[in-house]
Amino acid sequence: MKKLTFLLLIIFVSGCTSGKAVQQGSLLQDSGSIEVYFCPEQECEEKLLSFLDSAQESMHCALFDIGLASVQKKLDEKEKKIEVLIITDNDYVKKFDRPFVKADTYGLMHNKFCVIDGKKVITGSMNPTDNDANKNNNNVLFIDSQIIAQNYEDEFQELWNGEFKKGGLVKEPKINLSGMRMENYFCPDDQCAEQVKEELKKAERSIYFMTFSFTHEGIANILLLKNLDGIKVSGVMEARQISEYSQFNRLLQNGIDVRKDGNKNNMHHKVFIIDEKTIVTGSFNPTNNGDKNNDENVVIIEDSAIAEMFVQEFWRVYGEGTGE
Repeated sequence: MKKLTFLLLIIFVSGCTSGKAVQQGSLLQDSGSIEVYFCPEQECEEKLLSFLDSAQESMHCALFDIGLASVQKKLDEKEKKIEVLIITDNDYVKKFDRPFVKADTYGLMHNKFCVIDGKKVITGSMNPTDNDANKNNNNVLFIDSQIIAQNYEDEFQELWNGEFKKGGLVKEPKINLSGMRMENYFCPDDQCAEQVKEELKKAERSIYFMTFSFTHEGIANILLLKNLDGIKVSGVMEARQISEYSQFNRLLQNGIDVRKDGNKNNMHHKVFIIDEKTIVTGSFNPTNNGDKNNDENVVIIEDSAIAEMFVQEFWRVYGEGTGE
């Protein structure tokens, strides 16, 4: 899986002719690359530390929970050399309380992203905590794109200036990144649930999903309709999050192939895989709170090579899961 990630980088970067974004057709064109890693099987903590260490000018992060000692140390080190600004959730600010750290004021600041030097982004489902890096099932994306980085920087500046759970629409939500269709949204500003639903509606062959918490009725409705249309729908959900509000029993009782995860800790992914070519991931759980009440982010990537890595992760997690 690591070898495939390396090959992806070579393919995407070698296809670039310019570091500048240009308008071509309906999508803004940008050059860059994406690396994908899965925790805890791959070295997510080490990759994150290397990414943070590579910052030369600035580091702006919106991180729900900063409990990983190695990351705390790295942020302290970098703050002595470059501009480091951090937003964290007010329930977790005591874990990393520094002059360069601000807490949100209400609700959940549930993001897990950093922008370095205004040109690269890390996002995904992993919080920088020991559990998320070394015990829970998570994904981490390292995105080299000036346009996507600017989207995240704009969102960070809103949060830094106290605009929680609101703000302007993302300026460049859809781009072509070195041949990949990519979309980027922030909740609740950009109506993340609607973006996920629209992507799921495009499914023609299969939908696979891995979700920590899944309570959103509208998103579940799309899965049920697609299943009735004969499209293969399979999923894994975190066992501890299955309650009367969860969509698990509703999906199961209506013929969806859905399992409880088998990780003795947490299955923390927030992933949909469509037709084995498009992935939806980020910090956004398919829940009403995630859509309306939290600060979140979503990325959509259409690329068969990246999707294949997520498919492999899905079947590994699915294989560890159980039925009723």
